[in-house]
Amino acid sequence: MSRFAGRFSGRRAVITGGASGLGKAVAARMVAEGGQVVLWDLDQALLDKAVEEVGALRGVALDVSDPVQVAAAAATAQAALGGVDILVASAGITGATVPVTEFPLDNWKRVIDINLNGVFYCCRELAPLMLAGGYGRIVNVASVAGKEGNPNASAYSASKAGVIGFTKSLGKELAGTGVMVNALTPAAFETPIFLQMPQSQIDYMKSKIPMGRFGQVEENAAMICFMASEECSFTTAATFDTSGGRTTF
Repeated sequence: MSRFAGRFSGRRAVITGGASGLGKAVAARMVAEGGQVVLWDLDQALLDKAVEEVGALRGVALDVSDPVQVAAAAATAQAALGGVDILVASAGITGATVPVTEFPLDNWKRVIDINLNGVFYCCRELAPLMLAGGYGRIVNVASVAGKEGNPNASAYSASKAGVIGFTKSLGKELAGTGVMVNALTPAAFETPIFLQMPQSQIDYMKSKIPMGRFGQVEENAAMICFMASEECSFTTAATFDTSGGRTTF
């Protein structure tokens, strides 16, 4: 049993990218700590497996880059949960690992559509549900790449910088409403997203971390669960670093 048992009692969460990796780990902690969770992801089979493994209420298959699908999923979550108190937007892709001059146009658009536009669509649909209840926590998963930029990862870096800027803007808009909006800015950590990268890029990212190791999914999930809890009550429009000492601002 989690030592934070009951922390999310009565709270209702939507987690994007919830079928695997960080999203799934966050869902498991929230359920263990008393929350009700709906998972959003692309693959229904993976969602069904994750729902069973973590004890989520249900899984909804959708593409977060499609605003029509996001709106429909938000209505489904509202009906299933009776309201939404928490959004953890962790769905994302890395995109191509090539120089800007060689970057495929369709891949650039896809990365921005999922990583940045998808966060916007989810917040746009779910923030009003939180405002209606006078309480909410939004956690957008960005990256240290959004602060510092990674070579040969321009679309990813740009999309995550956009997430940081968007989070700061929305957080200031909602300050005073009871809805806190913050971003997580991790350095690289071990998730299935590594399968989208060449080993050379993985080695580069590890070389930039002063602690000399990658973060763990559980370490990032712990930070997100604090950010998504009632304890995070006087911080909004901010970034929380889990970078092993890499981040310098």
